[in-house]
Amino acid sequence: ERWRAIKLENKQRLAELVEVECNVKFDTSMMFDVQVKRIHEYKRQLLNILHVIHLYDRIRRGDTEGLQARCVLFGGKAAPGYHMAKLVIKLINSVAEHIDNDPDVNGRLKVVFVPDYNVKNSRCIHPAADLSEQLSLAGKEASGTGNMKFAMNGALTIGTLDGANIEIREAVGQENFFLFGLTAAEVAGKKAAGYEPLVYYRGNDQLRAAIDLIASGHFSHGDQQLFQPLVNSLLYRDEYMLCADYQSYLDAQNAVELTWRNTDLWTRMSILNVARIGRFSADRAVKEY
Repeated sequence: ERWRAIKLENKQRLAELVEVECNVKFDTSMMFDVQVKRIHEYKRQLLNILHVIHLYDRIRRGDTEGLQARCVLFGGKAAPGYHMAKLVIKLINSVAEHIDNDPDVNGRLKVVFVPDYNVKNSRCIHPAADLSEQLSLAGKEASGTGNMKFAMNGALTIGTLDGANIEIREAVGQENFFLFGLTAAEVAGKKAAGYEPLVYYRGNDQLRAAIDLIASGHFSHGDQQLFQPLVNSLLYRDEYMLCADYQSYLDAQNAVELTWRNTDLWTRMSILNVARIGRFSADRAVKEY
């Protein structure tokens, strides 16, 4: 009970920040689903927003059985000349605006992109997170430290076998980590065999529906050209294999929802994440160096 009370205090602090910075009200009873990090295609914020669009589509179709209410928070900065990363930021903000103005979604889903992500606001964000999104394509992340900060603050991780995710999962126990996605070896194998994202697009109704909503101009006031570079990248290149990992990601998110319903189980997993994450302390790292 004390553990949950502390998490609630931290969520209230973040909700106040979100209301001031974004003029959006976060309900602290909802799951706080967070991805904050540098904006880059290999870190796959686009995969996350595709899932958000999937949730939005389910709500508007009335397919809400088992659906858990979420507040989804993004944050991070893109390099000045990185057009695709900036377009991802634009898409997140456009989806957030659309959802915030849709009364049918109210109380079930909120999305914000917190501006000017930095050390000061991260001190509110990391302790408030329930779910930590660590989605980089296997084989691309050198290590990662945001994933450690989230786990140290009691967030459960949904992630791939990439970078420090591998060691975090080993430390906290595989039963306390939501794993999805291809391994680095499988990524290499699919690329060597001639990876075709269109095969996944045509074969997965949920993926196709999410991409088609973007392409239709649904989130851009009817402008079908604004996000076309993202759509073309997904369908014809997909260098970071979002389409291949999409169904596995949805399955892992379904496992997240099932676990979130069981408050005692979620709390136990949160406590064990903190209890077992000590090996990532700066003291140990400095001593070993």
